[in-house]
Amino acid sequence: MKVFISQPMKDKTDEQIRKEREKAVTYIKAIFPNEDVKVLDSFFEDAPHDAKPLWFLGKSFEILSNADLACFIGDWENYRGCNMEHTACLKYGIEILRL
Repeated sequence: MKVFISQPMKDKTDEQIRKEREKAVTYIKAIFPNEDVKVLDSFFEDAPHDAKPLWFLGKSFEILSNADLACFIGDWENYRGCNMEHTACLKYGIEILRL
């Protein structure tokens, strides 16, 4: 099962983002114990310095297109990019898990 993780990243350190993702992956593996869970990498640590929000969203949509499941964590509903990813999942039939 290919999993996409959507999470707010603004004003968070890389370490905070990684910890939130690790916690989500542990939970996903626990609720899907018989699945081979593969997390799709949607954390762009090597993004161009001057990348704009739409650059990140475009990359995210590209990765999301390969997902079987999208997991939304934290207060995602308060962030534009996460909301757009959520809407895409609804419109394109990608299973959603909200943590």
